[in-house]
Amino acid sequence: MIRVDAVHKRFGALEVLKGVSLDVEKGEAVVLIGPSGSGKSTLLQCINGLEPIQGGRIEVDGTDVFAPETDLNHLRCRIGIVFQQYNVFPHLTALGNVTLALRKVLGKNHAEAEAIAVRQLERVGLGDKSRAYPGTLSGGQQQRLAIARALAMGPNYMLLDEITSALDPELVGEVLMVLRDLRAEGMTMLVVTHEMDFAREVADRIAFFDNGVIVEAGPPAQVFDAPRTERLQQFLRRLAQQGARPGQGGQDAHHGT
Repeated sequence: MIRVDAVHKRFGALEVLKGVSLDVEKGEAVVLIGPSGSGKSTLLQCINGLEPIQGGRIEVDGTDVFAPETDLNHLRCRIGIVFQQYNVFPHLTALGNVTLALRKVLGKNHAEAEAIAVRQLERVGLGDKSRAYPGTLSGGQQQRLAIARALAMGPNYMLLDEITSALDPELVGEVLMVLRDLRAEGMTMLVVTHEMDFAREVADRIAFFDNGVIVEAGPPAQVFDAPRTERLQQFLRRLAQQGARPGQGGQDAHHGT
């Protein structure tokens, strides 16, 4: 499991996480919602060890992420992370993107790496694009490629950070379908999203972030249909007033999401 215990995170004088605590059990899908700049994406980066914390503790399967003796590279093999920007390598084919870490990090030989990569590309619906370069792929296809690259490492957990927010609305569905399939397979996921319908559909629990704290958490029916706090009620009313796909056109501020 992932355990976040009273975590504080600052960027200079700006405190982005203010004592956040959250557990994610094996096989569970937890979705983080909330306004831009509330701390959601920063939490994912801390869990993966990409950003240091200034207080509290983060454990993955009992391993303290920030303990001096922790091998972060080894730990990250168990925690796949996919960002809102695809971060695929433009000079490598889809197959090359997926096999790179398999060879360089896990030490797989060429044939092993390629066999794993082909399976994962097929898994995300890109089996016919293995020789294609990212520049020839749509945004949705590039995001699915990024997911395949993370899955190829055999992670126990997937951290998914606003992975549809940079996509045109018509491409969102194909990426969410991949996540639905992962959910059906029992993958443990921590997802930051503005897609409220998707959150309601796949989440076991939803945590509402605001101003660096978790204001309210619970099953989707309770969070969406019977919110207890005035702040969450305000947030949901604003989304309803916007009408269009929640989060469309906006991205969370750097270091503040």
